[in-house]
Amino acid sequence: MLQTSWDVRFEAVEPVREFTWHKYGRGFAGWYYSVTTQEHVGYESWLERDRLVLLDRDPQVTAVASQPFWLHWREGEEKHRHAPDYFVRLADGRARVVDVRAEDDMDERTRESFAVTERACQTVGWEFVWAGRPDPVFMANVRWLARYRRTRCGRPEAVVDELVEVFREPKGLWEGAGLVGDRLRVLPVLFHLLWSGALGTDLVGGLMQTGSLVWTEVRG
Repeated sequence: MLQTSWDVRFEAVEPVREFTWHKYGRGFAGWYYSVTTQEHVGYESWLERDRLVLLDRDPQVTAVASQPFWLHWREGEEKHRHAPDYFVRLADGRARVVDVRAEDDMDERTRESFAVTERACQTVGWEFVWAGRPDPVFMANVRWLARYRRTRCGRPEAVVDELVEVFREPKGLWEGAGLVGDRLRVLPVLFHLLWSGALGTDLVGGLMQTGSLVWTEVRG
């Protein structure tokens, strides 16, 4: 029962089962390198991988573990169990359990498992989130930025400072990069700043292009 293990650091545990995939199935297992945890985190589908990317970009997330525990329950004489997809620790100390499944891939058994998991999380004060399919344009843009998520892409610091200054007045991505210097050197830093949120752009209205408007985010 979660009541007896609410204080376990589930964000640091190993997966309770192996990640599996079948040659002709819809799943695809793999490992995603998280800059938040500085470790690889497992996934079993592209949808789960996308959710990891979003969690990795969320500044409120400090740790993520996949398949963190088994949840067991009974219905009459029938035994059931479910391993949620992710356990997430937030910056304020709160815990979040995330299950990932597209709406059109939900069946009655899955809905029941998620409902039981949500009730169990409530008993220990955890948040439960069912994460569906993200907006495709937004996700395509974030996937691109994720290529530049590593801290090495945010160097040198002088280029970072120049980009932040140049985009205090919003302007096109390509134009602003050219004002700072050689675009081959500047663009990786620019994309890293868009990933981290130091710079902003519209990630929903369309795929990023050379003319996409970029601006410096005001930090409180």
